[in-house]
Amino acid sequence: MTRVKGAADVVVAGGGPAGALAAYVLARAGVQVRVIERHRFPRPKLCGDTLNPGALAALRRHVPVAAITKRGLPIGGMVLTGPTGVTIDGAYGPAGPGLAIVRSELDAWLLSAAADAGAVVEEGTLVTGPAIRDGRVGGVVTRRGGVDRIVAARLTIGADGRRSRLALGLGLSRHPARPRRWAIGAYFDGVPGTAARGEMHVGRGSYVGVAPLPGGLTNACLVVGEPAARQAAGAPAAALMAALTGTPRLAARFAGRRPVAPPVLLGPLAVDVTAAGVPGLLLAGDAAGFIDPITGDGLRLAFGGAEYAAEVALDVLGGRLDIHAAPAALAARRLAAFRAKWRFNRALRRLLDVPGGVRGAAWVARAWPRAFAEIIRFAGDCSTWTRVSR
Repeated sequence: MTRVKGAADVVVAGGGPAGALAAYVLARAGVQVRVIERHRFPRPKLCGDTLNPGALAALRRHVPVAAITKRGLPIGGMVLTGPTGVTIDGAYGPAGPGLAIVRSELDAWLLSAAADAGAVVEEGTLVTGPAIRDGRVGGVVTRRGGVDRIVAARLTIGADGRRSRLALGLGLSRHPARPRRWAIGAYFDGVPGTAARGEMHVGRGSYVGVAPLPGGLTNACLVVGEPAARQAAGAPAAALMAALTGTPRLAARFAGRRPVAPPVLLGPLAVDVTAAGVPGLLLAGDAAGFIDPITGDGLRLAFGGAEYAAEVALDVLGGRLDIHAAPAALAARRLAAFRAKWRFNRALRRLLDVPGGVRGAAWVARAWPRAFAEIIRFAGDCSTWTRVSR
């Protein structure tokens, strides 16, 4: 096994949104950063392809976003429907808009921004696990072209996704027994009736997200439980089309449409973690825990988690925080910032699993629409006004 000469201050495993933003923040602060990414960008990524106002604000705190907002589509709010026909249409208001942009384009832009800020980016290289030195993580083990190397660093940020080889290898993460849901997503061209809104159509045990994208594309994503996912595994396109044409508000719009490329099936989605890292390692992004995407908060949590990981890393490198105390410090920051959102997400997940829960919620929405306007406001980190269709 070879060793990379000249250890970095920080090595970041994963060049997705969390890893790229953490690398950007650290490089701008003068830290020597090396990003190790297994793919070559741009690369396809299953996602809802939208940043809510909270996610966009978190990104804007660090990176000039004018270039990417020009290439995206403003999203002014969310439409939420239930099985009884009730429709909640909420605008983001003064905090908005959000942004719709294909993830492959967003991710490539953000990783390029990190490189421009001074981070060394190495694509096409797999992080296979942590490098342990003096009883703590002292970098990562990588593989490229069949050759294993150790990339040493004073600190490591694990942002290598739901199946993080760092978090899984150290026993920090697992896929929980419940919930176990899978996503089936695809792009469609020329879908009529799409407006500058994201859409969430909630059914019994499943939901469909729809988002307009630049260039006339539409993102459609179905999230289902394990039994339905097993049935769909052999024909994901058929399962997705059945869900779209079986949803009243979507049926006419998707009738006769076909995905522009084969749908992607991904799961199980949820990831639980027992800690935010270990001495020498801090987790960020999906590696630090992945929640059900029903609230559309994935990128918001990824960017926020990247901010906190970078802040803690700077405290360690600056001598203000002991490296052994860093994981607990990161966990405390994440808990303070995300606890309410985690509880909110768990409550919605349970609602899908309880017999009659979705139908009961739909009747509440019909009688008390302002409560569900608050759901849209809270999910997007902004205020809303509401129009209700009965």
